[in-house]
Amino acid sequence: MLDIIDLNIEFHDHLMPETVVRHFNLHMDPGEIVGLVGESGSGKSMTALAVAGLLSRHDMKKTGKILFEGTDLLSCDRALLRRLQGNRISMIFQEPMTSLNPVYRIGWQVEEPLRIHHPELDAKERRARAMRLLEEVELSDPERIYRSYPHQISGGQRQRVMIAAAMICEPELLIADEPTTALDVTVQAQIVKLLQRINKEKHTAILFISHDLSLVRRFCSRVVVMQGGNIVESGPMEDVFEHPAQPYTRRLIAAIPVVRKKGGPTWRRKF
Repeated sequence: MLDIIDLNIEFHDHLMPETVVRHFNLHMDPGEIVGLVGESGSGKSMTALAVAGLLSRHDMKKTGKILFEGTDLLSCDRALLRRLQGNRISMIFQEPMTSLNPVYRIGWQVEEPLRIHHPELDAKERRARAMRLLEEVELSDPERIYRSYPHQISGGQRQRVMIAAAMICEPELLIADEPTTALDVTVQAQIVKLLQRINKEKHTAILFISHDLSLVRRFCSRVVVMQGGNIVESGPMEDVFEHPAQPYTRRLIAAIPVVRKKGGPTWRRKF
């Protein structure tokens, strides 16, 4: 479904151009969940934005190929890219309060992809589908949420709203860019459980981006580890977690805190 071949992303700067992603390669099958991990600035989000078609075509240089069901997203015309964005490829951003428009009600924003990609639906049909999605993401009072503004609901509710908006057109690929970063541990677990259910029921492929390797381990079947714009290690989740080949991956794993008894070890393991 998705093939990224030798992707390179470079910021345009005549004095000192900077390459932020180098020779990135990834294959994803339909319905697969792949984790993309690394520290801040490693190139995870830039890669995700390139796949979603959200990087400027003028301020940076992109080479290689991003093939979505055979269509190269880097070279296709903008009209085709717009038909894919929010429709067959959707993205959940890491901070819903800055992603949701504060002056529009939740219902209007959840319905926006339908107004763009399914103009054949009337207002009643759009509302019915939005209400169904708000229920499917397990919001306890969807009618109230539908009428609310973003500032009137909690962070966990806003993240569920973002998931509903991303899923309303039933995309084949969902890009989740650190969707649990701003949430507490309990809500994080709820969001991950919700994404797992969506993957199982809708057979939606998910590219899950995080700096939290322990979270990725519970959620993904494969993992790609990035450092400084490069892939340093990739493979099945358990293989990478139990037998990391690279020092950087070993340091990420060693830094995972665990619940311990008094006087016991603070960290999961040392390499």
